[in-house]
Amino acid sequence: MDTVRTGVEELRERPHADVLIIGGGVNGLATLRDLALQGVDVVLVEQNDFVSGASAASSHMIHGGIRYLENGEFRLVHEAVTERNGLLKIAPHYVRPLQTTIPIYSTFSGLLSAPVRFLRHGGGKPKERGAALIKIGLVIYDSFSRGGGRVPRHAFHGRRRSLEELPQLNPGVKYTATYWDASLQDPERLAIDLLRDGLRAGGARARASNYTAAIGVRDGRVLLRGEDGGEFAFAASVIVNASGPWTDLTNRDLGHRTHYMGGTKGSHVVLDHEELFLATGGREIFFEHSDGRIVLIYPLKGRVLVGTTDLEHDMADPIVCTEAEVDYFFDLISHVFPGIAVDREQIVYRFSGVRPLPGHGDVAPGFVSRDYRIEAETSPGLDEATVLSLVGGKWTTFRASAAHLTDRVLDLLARPRVRSTEGIPIGGGLGYPKSERARRQWISAHSPGIGSDRAATLLDRYGTVASGLIDALGDDDAPLQSLPAYSTGELRYVASTERVVHLADVLLRRTSIAFTGAATAPVAVEIAAVLAPVLGWDAAAQAAEVDAALAEVHAADPAGPPIPVGEPIAAR
Repeated sequence: MDTVRTGVEELRERPHADVLIIGGGVNGLATLRDLALQGVDVVLVEQNDFVSGASAASSHMIHGGIRYLENGEFRLVHEAVTERNGLLKIAPHYVRPLQTTIPIYSTFSGLLSAPVRFLRHGGGKPKERGAALIKIGLVIYDSFSRGGGRVPRHAFHGRRRSLEELPQLNPGVKYTATYWDASLQDPERLAIDLLRDGLRAGGARARASNYTAAIGVRDGRVLLRGEDGGEFAFAASVIVNASGPWTDLTNRDLGHRTHYMGGTKGSHVVLDHEELFLATGGREIFFEHSDGRIVLIYPLKGRVLVGTTDLEHDMADPIVCTEAEVDYFFDLISHVFPGIAVDREQIVYRFSGVRPLPGHGDVAPGFVSRDYRIEAETSPGLDEATVLSLVGGKWTTFRASAAHLTDRVLDLLARPRVRSTEGIPIGGGLGYPKSERARRQWISAHSPGIGSDRAATLLDRYGTVASGLIDALGDDDAPLQSLPAYSTGELRYVASTERVVHLADVLLRRTSIAFTGAATAPVAVEIAAVLAPVLGWDAAAQAAEVDAALAEVHAADPAGPPIPVGEPIAAR
């Protein structure tokens, strides 16, 4: 990829395309990639950094959504399981099998009330889900993987075996059910791979620019504004609104009011807690809390991810993880692991986002459909251009939703689909080693000059696209003094090839530095100095970047409203 500093300039030089995508989250980026593979002249703009909105607030799971069966969303679950299995093949560098265990405290509870909730779409506090109900769900869930399944089937254990495997579990547990989904190790990096693939496939006919906002309409065109404040009009025959929970706001700016969205806020905390990490036994603990919500405790990158809430949210309000939500997370940990103490000093990172859910009236947040749909409208203010709005969507189904969007665009352009994205490797998943022997061979081939340990680290971090990074390192691979796991050359390469504009882009989205709690002031200062020659920052700019990045990393509302009880959620 070219540096982002030319992104908005390319748009100004040629302010037209067949398709303009507004929104640089995973769904927008996947649609850019799909359209580029069809040879369509396509442009994507994102008002902030790529994958910095709803897509950056993921629970780091690629999952079929077993709990959606309770809502009767069988089509979605079948598609999600299919997509999960597909991503294990085409993105193995970031999507990996995840063992998941459900602690169960009753046998038949919820068996009779579940059909009523299904028919009425929720409402009130559900009864505890017992072993029988969970068993039925897992049998259906496993059936969707037949004929090409990529993960083992589920297993049930009684109290004795459950406590042998997970001795820190609440001793009141009666059973555990263990099944397999998939982890998403680095959501933001997978999204950058989609961007890279799309720009490479489209050549001059695929362009993208972050920090470029669609702010209105001028003379029948979309008015864009770059970060420098400069405005220009951009013409397109089809506009894809992939701005997630901001979809209605984007449509308003384009001149037509819609009321499609009703997103709910979900927050997470990341803990540096060795005892809790070990207590999980290396598996995700996915369970029903005492108020009926489905929540998770998930070991990841040497830390423990805990989430998530499901709260009504006004998009005019800040999207932050509140202290009330932190209290809720600590309570749910004590519910499953009562012998393990946690406190706020062990929180190394917290984040929050709004799910791009459809409007849902009186339906409780946990029962709002996680499916997606595409709404089409013709905008008179845009010379009758068609606006396609994506309503809904989640990480697991991004390839499928992008394919549906692409098919709608191709119909409008009267063009045939040239190829499917099904089965096409994403980014560093191309040629990724499928066995330990193949992995050792890849590492051996790329270790001269940097050593096998360093080659292994870069393979794990970037997939096979690490080969380009390794070739570019030369002698510039000195470990950072404040964070030796990263090197000067590595970060300069990322900044120059992955559309980096600000220091926060690197700390939060191109690396896991913030997620693991390593984004300290000394680290930020040193990385800003490393990136300065690439991004043209003087001393004053470096200082400003450090202040802004640390403010973004540590953004949190210390006094949020209390969490209402009785609204079950679905972990994303």
